Amino acid sequence: MPLGNCRRDMSCLNSIKTALKPLQCRPGVSLKVMNLLPSQKSRTVYRNIPTRFTRYVHRRYSSMPSQTRIAIVGGGPAGLTLGVLLNTHHIPFTIFEYRQKPTEKELAKPSGMLDLHPESGLAALKECGLYEPFLSLTGECTEDFIIADKSGSVLHTLTGDRTRPEISRNNLAKLLSSNLPTESIKWGHKLISATRQATLEGFETELDFGSLGKHTFDFVVGADGAWSQMRRLLTDVRPQYTGMQHITTTIEGITKKHPHLTNLVGSGSFSCLGNKHAIISQRGSMDSSRIYLWLTLPEKNYLVDSGLDKMTAAEAKVVLLSDEKLLGTFDAKVKDLVAIGCEEESANNPEASVDIRALYKLPHGTSWEHKAGVTLVGDAAHLMLPNGEGVNSAMLDSLLLSHIVVKACKPAEGSSRMFQRTLDPLLVDFEASLVKRAKSMGEDTDELIDTMFGTEDAAYELVRFFQGAQEQVNQ
Repeated sequence: MPLGNCRRDMSCLNSIKTALKPLQCRPGVSLKVMNLLPSQKSRTVYRNIPTRFTRYVHRRYSSMPSQTRIAIVGGGPAGLTLGVLLNTHHIPFTIFEYRQKPTEKELAKPSGMLDLHPESGLAALKECGLYEPFLSLTGECTEDFIIADKSGSVLHTLTGDRTRPEISRNNLAKLLSSNLPTESIKWGHKLISATRQATLEGFETELDFGSLGKHTFDFVVGADGAWSQMRRLLTDVRPQYTGMQHITTTIEGITKKHPHLTNLVGSGSFSCLGNKHAIISQRGSMDSSRIYLWLTLPEKNYLVDSGLDKMTAAEAKVVLLSDEKLLGTFDAKVKDLVAIGCEEESANNPEASVDIRALYKLPHGTSWEHKAGVTLVGDAAHLMLPNGEGVNSAMLDSLLLSHIVVKACKPAEGSSRMFQRTLDPLLVDFEASLVKRAKSMGEDTDELIDTMFGTEDAAYELVRFFQGAQEQVNQ
């Protein structure tokens, strides 16, 4: 380098040091000069720096290596899967989860079962290097699926072929989180808001966690579920009520305490359909049966107006089993399953009100205006009714997203600006593919839900649906 250039460099640096001295900043510590100068006093100092000096800082230091800051909002299956995948490539990140860290005792409790599919959920676990540990956590619920009418008569049993093993939500969460650096997950962090702003290097997003502070990142992934705060940064679209609600109860130790119910629900999943409602059971940990009362209720406040939301599960069973708009027309042996489920739930949680949840979905094919440095995965991107595909779609989203993040990190070598420049066109393609995939899956889900709840004889319709699907596979 010519001696004159060296002298000019030193002259520029000394001038900037002098101008920034009131702020006690050192050039090169941050490339975002404007962000270092938020106050009125700072802006005055900034204006006193000749333009050629600020241009010099940008030109001279914008390519300096710095750690790319990546955040994942949400510690569900999508967020945890993405974290594990990035960790395998030694890419640093931070996961923010609003819940407190669960205890071992809490993780051992029965929870919903998830069947993972070879092309999505299982593919993600294999790339995480967790397929073998995953298999050791399956078996609490078999892949068998019983379809019965509202009298409890079994119409059809689908026997699983072991290609879609079931794992509990708690076991999946434990498997994924235990394979992450402890410091990478910030528990108890509820996102209040997210704001995005331009910088000298591209864009950054500030996450506001209220009393826990604000944190700024170069790339933020919204994996924060149905009521995503990150979605609000990209679109005004909100989840819509589907006209359906469900109530959850759990029977622990069902085999010893209620063997007649074990014979009814079997070793896997059981669906009893009628009157546009469903009584669904899934076997799980602690020899349990998790009971879901899936109710078609166009009137969103029907259960609230009937006072159910203030009752215990044991108290609610009387209303549920006597009201013909609810489960009053089901057969006695099916009602017995519901009654015992309600009683067991109240025995285990005597102070708790019945667990009622309205079901929502996003319009299928929901998209958003692309914004560099931010994207969505899982329910935050494509919330739909339960269909056995939700967790698989979420984990596939994370798998595909991890591929492009890894691709963007390699040439960036720590430069945030280079990372964003490389990532952005890949992110545009990722989002377009995600929306297209979600639209197709949403339409398939609606077809299945229509079959299960569309008529009084839905159980027979569902049998025909699966038989038709099997015939297509055999052709």
